[in-house]
Amino acid sequence: MAELKTKPSEVSVDAFLDAIEHPVRREDGKAVRALMERLSGRPAAMWGPTIIGFGTYRYKYDSGHEGEMCRIGFSPRKAELVFYLGGIVSQGHPLLARLGKHRTSKACLYVKKLADIDTAVLEDLVRDSLAYMDEAYPA
Repeated sequence: MAELKTKPSEVSVDAFLDAIEHPVRREDGKAVRALMERLSGRPAAMWGPTIIGFGTYRYKYDSGHEGEMCRIGFSPRKAELVFYLGGIVSQGHPLLARLGKHRTSKACLYVKKLADIDTAVLEDLVRDSLAYMDEAYPA
C-alpha cells in the first residue's frame, strides 16, 4: 500500500501562513486558523505541505484502506481557500445556500476570500462538521 502523503508534519503553521505571498489570502488564512482553533478547541497543525488541520481521527474504508487525518482543516491555496469539513459538504448541507460566493466538490468547500461569504454561516458549518465528525468518528 502506498504511503499517505497527508500526515502531520513538523512545519510551523505560523511560518507557513507568514510565507503566503497574497496579502488577502495570508490574512484570511490567519483568521480561519483562529476561527477553527476556537471552535475545535484544538491547536493548528500542518498536515502535509499545505493543509492546516485541527484534531485527528482514524478511518477505515470497506476496501481495507485506513489512515489518520485531521478532523477539520483548510488550505490557503494560491487561487482560493479550501475547507475540509468532514462529510457535510458531500451531503449538500442546507447552510451552503446562505454562505455566499463559493463552490464545492465531492468533499471540499472552496472560497476565493472571506469577504465573499457570511463568516457566521461558515462558523455554523464548522460547528456542524465537528458534530458530524464526533458522531461518525468518536474520539
